[in-house]
Amino acid sequence: MVQAYILIQTEVGKASTVAETISKIPGVMQAEDVTGPYDVIVRAQAETVDELGRLVVARVQQVEGITRTLTCPVVHL
Repeated sequence: MVQAYILIQTEVGKASTVAETISKIPGVMQAEDVTGPYDVIVRAQAETVDELGRLVVARVQQVEGITRTLTCPVVHL
C-alpha cells in the first residue's frame, strides 16, 4: 500500500468545496482545508505508485477549482 499527502492550491474561495468533493473520491482517506501556501491537504492511498498517480491525475486534478497540486509520497525509513 502506497500513501501520500497531496498539497492543493485552489481558486480563491473554493477550498471548502474542493475538500468536500475530493473527500468522496475512493482512495482518499482525508481532505482538510488549511491556511498557508496550500488551501487543501489530502491523504490518499493506493495499491501501487502507478495507481496513486492515476488517482491524482485522473480524479483529484479533475476537480473544479484546483489550480495546482503537489504529491508527497509517505516513506518509511
